[in-house]
Amino acid sequence: MNRWTEIIAKDPGHSQRYIERFEKMEAEGRDLDGEARLIDAITGRESRILDAGCGPGRVGAKLAGLGHIVVGVDLDPVLIAAAKAKHPGATWVVGDLSKIDLAGAEVGGSIDVLVCAGNVMRFLAPDNRQAVLMNFRRSLAPSGRAVLGFGSGGGEYEFDDYRADVSAAGLVIDAQFSSWDLRPVASDPGFLISFLSVA
Repeated sequence: MNRWTEIIAKDPGHSQRYIERFEKMEAEGRDLDGEARLIDAITGRESRILDAGCGPGRVGAKLAGLGHIVVGVDLDPVLIAAAKAKHPGATWVVGDLSKIDLAGAEVGGSIDVLVCAGNVMRFLAPDNRQAVLMNFRRSLAPSGRAVLGFGSGGGEYEFDDYRADVSAAGLVIDAQFSSWDLRPVASDPGFLISFLSVA
């Protein structure tokens, strides 16, 4: 089972506290736009962008505000409801990243750039990771890219296992960094940003 689903099953208030946590950081003036700045920098104007595991819409909303066509997908209906209420400039959809047609009618075609931030990969059930990555691959335009970022979380998803899953899904790692501001990867990174393309 997906770890996020497990958490909210045990603690139904978890999603609302997650939303409030980011609202508090925003009110404090914290910089919450690092991921969106990076994606915007590598993307042409009015690109089709998928925010995979979008949560309450922080990254996708910023990108929509910059003129991109954005669809956010998350399995948590509470987070999607918050995204719809606060950020009407994008399309927000409840869905399972391994099953939903990511390039379907909601998006209007293949994805130019897919962004998956916020440790989404770490929350996936181990037996579902490759299926999600394969769906990411199917969604991308031939020249499209995916940018995934997550922390290892004390061994929850080892980066070597992730790299093997990426390869098995028919994707290629073009570049890797240890932060959204593109710092070099350390010998034992706690966080990994990877730029992927179709093999």
